[in-house]
Amino acid sequence: MSLAVEEQPLPAPAPRRRGLDRKYVPLLVTVTLFVAMAALGSVLYTGFFSAQVFLNLLIDNAFLCIVAVGLTFVIVSGGIDLSVGAVIALTTMVSAALVERHQWSPLVVISLVLVMGTVFGATMGFLIERFRLQPFLVTLAGMFLARGLCYLISIDSISITDGFYTAVSQARIPVWADAQVSVGAVIALAMVAAGTFVAHFTQFGRTVYAIGGNEQSAMLMGLPVRSTLVGVYAFSGFCSALGGVVFTFYMLSGYGLHAVGLELDAIAAVVIGGTLLSGGVGYVFGTLFGVLMLGIIQTLIMFDGSLSSWWTRIAIGGLLFLFCLLQRLFEQRRRAA
Repeated sequence: MSLAVEEQPLPAPAPRRRGLDRKYVPLLVTVTLFVAMAALGSVLYTGFFSAQVFLNLLIDNAFLCIVAVGLTFVIVSGGIDLSVGAVIALTTMVSAALVERHQWSPLVVISLVLVMGTVFGATMGFLIERFRLQPFLVTLAGMFLARGLCYLISIDSISITDGFYTAVSQARIPVWADAQVSVGAVIALAMVAAGTFVAHFTQFGRTVYAIGGNEQSAMLMGLPVRSTLVGVYAFSGFCSALGGVVFTFYMLSGYGLHAVGLELDAIAAVVIGGTLLSGGVGYVFGTLFGVLMLGIIQTLIMFDGSLSSWWTRIAIGGLLFLFCLLQRLFEQRRRAA
């Protein structure tokens, strides 16, 4: 006697929810807030809504944008780099001393300081990776070292009068109508484009995200974790030195007190741009908007005219608190999912 077994149909798979991926929420909040602040300024102040005003946000913060691109990779990997401002100062001092006192070629000096910054960052990355040291402490030591080296070169400021530096400093590239950008702004946009490509379309970038998500899992997958960690800090050092070159064009001087506290501005820009301090999530494009956000806050206060410049710091601090809370909520929902 045969028993017929009736086959039960498999349950239909639950339909996937279509909507915005949660990982894009911090970036969307940043862009939305920037647009809202730009609209507010356009309503409140005459002349605010102009191409040159918005281009000036990038012109005045080009060096910060370049540094923040490198720092984005560091924070995505789960680390931190406190030496970026000091490396900028050291770059300006070395550049000024070699160009003005020793009459070196500007192109040779620029190449030298870029190599110097890369090696400086790679050395810190090696110490962090090889001896499993805390990035906070290693880069803090790097910050003190770079600042101290500045004062071995000179205690006073060194002005730069070289024709190449002054020409680049004054050069303006027309965009449309009367709107113009500086050479430093073009370099900053190029670095944002290059950083975006490296982060999302190369094995190095994918490994950085994997390390930030879970370093042990990345090692079990056979990813080159050790070399990537060194490369991340080397890239940050390169970006700091390149930011120092642009800062030298901007200030036309070398000084040991240049860019004091800039590492905090860069971290704030990266966080406001949607990069999680815990690592694994972040966007170079968002960092650009984080830098522009800092710039537009300063511009709004300048257009108002009645507020002290210290309100810039107060506004940035409040905004940073807001985004830290947003990140915490984002992480809790991600873990719950």
